[in-house]
Amino acid sequence: MESTESSYVSSPEAPRKRSPPPHKSSSVSDTAEKATYIRFLVSNSLAGAVIGKGGSTITEFQSQSGARIQLSRNHEFFPGTTDRIIMISGTIDETLKAVELILDKLLSELHNEDGDDVGQKTKVRLIVPNSSCGSIIGKGGAIIKSFIEDSQAGIKISPVDHNYYGLNDRLVTLSGSLDEQMRAIELILSKLTDDTHYAQTMNIPFSYAGVYFTGFHGIPYGHVHPSVPAAVHSGMNYGPNATGRKYQNNQEDRTNSLTIGVADEHIGLVVGRGGRNIMEISQVSGARVKVSDRGDFMSGTTDRKVTISGSQRAIRSAETMIMQKVSYASERAMD
Repeated sequence: MESTESSYVSSPEAPRKRSPPPHKSSSVSDTAEKATYIRFLVSNSLAGAVIGKGGSTITEFQSQSGARIQLSRNHEFFPGTTDRIIMISGTIDETLKAVELILDKLLSELHNEDGDDVGQKTKVRLIVPNSSCGSIIGKGGAIIKSFIEDSQAGIKISPVDHNYYGLNDRLVTLSGSLDEQMRAIELILSKLTDDTHYAQTMNIPFSYAGVYFTGFHGIPYGHVHPSVPAAVHSGMNYGPNATGRKYQNNQEDRTNSLTIGVADEHIGLVVGRGGRNIMEISQVSGARVKVSDRGDFMSGTTDRKVTISGSQRAIRSAETMIMQKVSYASERAMD
């Protein structure tokens, strides 16, 4: 939600042409050869374009750039999203080359899918450790403002998300043309590479396996955690079949069932046009998702019943995807 972000957005009266980059000094060249990494998000639907048939595209990009490119698995998303994580490592020059190849590919795919509906301005969401965000913000926002001035890209840094236990990363959203985004990424990555905290996080796993949801404030949400009875958080209702149920850690694949309540006005977002969304949720999570008929509400509410069945892992995944769609609608309503 825009209002909760620490926003540093460029809004120049007229676009300015950047002066050509100065000749690299030996110290700049040394920096470009430093080992570094960068992580950013890609939608699950576009991840296949980065991989290519039989891994051909990602292999080609690695060969062209010299960088190592890793992609989280199809069920491993950044917390609170249904987006997968791309991690690129190498020298700064190799990393930037790989980022440009991937972003150019994604932009091409978007144009192929949506044609003229895709403008020249797009968004990229970088993942930055909270401990390193200060190095790119600077005192009073001085550094990030200079990055905006130089790149002409919009830059927004999300606040720390306390809704997810164990999450120590923040999202840095860059908006603008590909050239503007690449210049902003170059400036940000160069600064991060000089930050000692950032270097220490290079080898930390990026799957977020130990992060779990603790509940949005003011947005209906319920969370069932392994070996913990189902509870009510912020108005989300659980049906009788979930009350007091305990999931066993050693029976991950055992079939379970959970019923949650979703506001009637938001149920369309869960189902999607022609059932597209609910089919995607089932396919990605591996869970079976069933929505009650119109007028069939959770007892004492006007919330429709959404029953999720499958393994514990599948239920958690489907529940997160459903509530991501609900929370997005609630955020838009609050803007």
